[in-house]
Amino acid sequence: MNEQSPMEIPTQPAPPAADAERLASLRQLTLVVYVLYALSWLVGITALVAIIVNYVKRADVAGTLYESHFTWQIRTFWWGLLWAVLGALTAVIGVGFVILVAAFIWTVYRLVKGFLYWNDRKPLPV
Repeated sequence: MNEQSPMEIPTQPAPPAADAERLASLRQLTLVVYVLYALSWLVGITALVAIIVNYVKRADVAGTLYESHFTWQIRTFWWGLLWAVLGALTAVIGVGFVILVAAFIWTVYRLVKGFLYWNDRKPLPV
């Protein structure tokens, strides 16, 4: 009675080569998203593409070191957008320009730190 029916297929862990290939693909995708965010200062639409990629592929990076990078990127996008909008709204009274410069510096810092951790193959402390 220990026979398996044709419908029951035992699950086996993915072979190490497939797992390494998957991690390499996720690593490349994470870099592409960092580049898209960096390019958003020249071409704003790339940030929208990047945030969509972050949310669509978030389940794929779950449980890997790139999960922290995606969380980092998503938070950078939303906080950066908040500060950019606040800066734009307050630009009329002059303080907005300071906010915009601070938001730019903060975003550059986040992208550089994320890239450096990506380069060292380390998760980010989120």
